[in-house]
Parts: sequence; structure tokens; C-alpha cells
Amino acid sequence: MYGDDIHLRLHRIRAERLRREALRSGSARRPRRPRRPRRLRSRLGWTLVEVGLRLATPRPRPGPQPLGS
Repeated sequence: MYGDDIHLRLHRIRAERLRREALRSGSARRPRRPRRPRRLRSRLGWTLVEVGLRLATPRPRPGPQPLGS
């Protein structure tokens, strides 16, 4: 179609401007924060899985009791 070339050209111009703006603002060179250990998060997650499995598993019903006990 007629507009495909124009659309692609406008996209490339916009991408170039965004790259330049990102380099000027320093966001590309900003140091990343070190990740915190996820020990607590994974422990909590597995605890929630265990609770969910306990809730989803049907409890055994007590059988009939003997009359002469």
C-alpha cells in the first residue's frame, strides 16, 4: 500500500528520537540495584501452596462407630 513506506519511515524517526532522549537523560547508564535474596518470598509461596493443597484435599470421614464399645 501507499502508506506503508511512510509509516515505516515515521516509526524509525520516532525510535531514533527516543534513543537519543534516553541517552541524554542518563537512564541507559543508570546502575541497577542489586537484587535482594528471595528466600522469604519463595518460602511464603511454598507455604501457600501447601495450605492450598490441604484445603483442596478432602478429609477422610470417620466411619461408623461400633455399638458395643
